Amino acid sequence: MAVDERLIGALHVQSRDVSRLEPEEQAHVVFQASTIGALLDGAYDGDVTFAELEGHGDLGLGTLNGCDGEMIAIDGRFLRADVDGRIHEVPPTAKTPFAVLTFFSPEHRLRTGDLLPQDELFALIDSQVGHPDTVHAVRIEGRFARVHARSVPKQSKPYRPLVDVVADQHVFDFTNVEGTMVGFRFPKREEGLNVPGYHLHFVTADRTRGGHVLECVLAAGTIEVDESVDVHLELPAGITLGGDDDDGAVEKVEHQG
Repeated sequence: MAVDERLIGALHVQSRDVSRLEPEEQAHVVFQASTIGALLDGAYDGDVTFAELEGHGDLGLGTLNGCDGEMIAIDGRFLRADVDGRIHEVPPTAKTPFAVLTFFSPEHRLRTGDLLPQDELFALIDSQVGHPDTVHAVRIEGRFARVHARSVPKQSKPYRPLVDVVADQHVFDFTNVEGTMVGFRFPKREEGLNVPGYHLHFVTADRTRGGHVLECVLAAGTIEVDESVDVHLELPAGITLGGDDDDGAVEKVEHQG
């Protein structure tokens, strides 16, 4: 696998063979199944089961085969937000075409009682954590004035590109709600591997509703951040690292809604 040399300064990427996928319970390591570039292109069938994912992290996000909703990994549980934002447990035999996980071990902890729109929230984390060329896992627990979220319907073959799938997304708002956001901040100069900047999924405190975060306002809560030194990447057969996102596809699928 040829790795884009521009990524090397920020990330340590290893190509992994699913036939030799072994648990690796290490802190400050991110495990990733496939790439956002592959998902954008419609590679919605994975070769990693959630039983296998258990050995690679207790916090993270992703989706299920067929791009079936939004996956939230929290406290070692795998949850799926369906197209209407309802939460379901993910069976161990289910597979994923894209997932990012870590054994969460926070090195930074911030508490805030200020009303923080999303841009201000991210700016606060950036100012306290720094290291923009390092991958960080994020967990935000508290009360949210608003969470604008989405999920997508399960797809059938032949699969459409993700930009077309997101055009059919269902969006919903949670207001004055207790819950948790989990996800990652990847380096801005990432191309094809993962979403540059922040990528977060949300689940309510009672674990009944959730989805992919499009926008949020934090009312009060605790922000925890884990700095990761390695990214271990498992590439399914036929998948390679993508190139430049010339048409802004990541922005379209991650933030529009």
